[in-house]
Amino acid sequence: MAKPNSSNKTDPTAEYDLNTDSISSGKGRATPTRKEREAANLRPLVSSDRRAGNKASRAKMNEAREKARVGMANGDEKFLPMRDKGVQRRFIRDYVDARWSVGELILPMMFLIIIVMFIFEKNTGVSSVAIFALWGFFLIAVIDCVIAGLLIQRKLTTKFGAEKVQKGNRWYIAMRALQLRPMRLPKPQVKRGTFPV
Repeated sequence: MAKPNSSNKTDPTAEYDLNTDSISSGKGRATPTRKEREAANLRPLVSSDRRAGNKASRAKMNEAREKARVGMANGDEKFLPMRDKGVQRRFIRDYVDARWSVGELILPMMFLIIIVMFIFEKNTGVSSVAIFALWGFFLIAVIDCVIAGLLIQRKLTTKFGAEKVQKGNRWYIAMRALQLRPMRLPKPQVKRGTFPV
């Protein structure tokens, strides 16, 4: 059995490695006191910089408002007001949007009559005819809304049952039918002629 080399013990020039673990094991800084830690974690409820705080809250509100506006326009149930919520109201919107309504043309007709009256302001005969034409058109639009209300109410009764049909549907139908298609909210989700089943 070989003896261990004992020459290192007597050699004065032998190099020894320092144990660096004991030197580098410290954090290199003092442990903070409890008071210092609490002060570092302390965040004010109200920001000291009011302008920055107001700007941030405004940006957050604008983002939420924009999200709600887009959601409502797209017919997302979560963002709709109470009058537009539910499967029956969606059915009504889709049915009204799929058909041509006379009421859609009321606004353009009114502008046309105003222009005609402005051009022929001195000719009382033309102005009288224009006013009667407007009233006649309005009467036709009302009749169209009544017919649409009866038709859609019958479809709702067939689809959901007479006892489950909501109240106020006819008024809802009329208000949507009297608006120009691009101005309706929620926006139309169906094409013309694509009636819901």
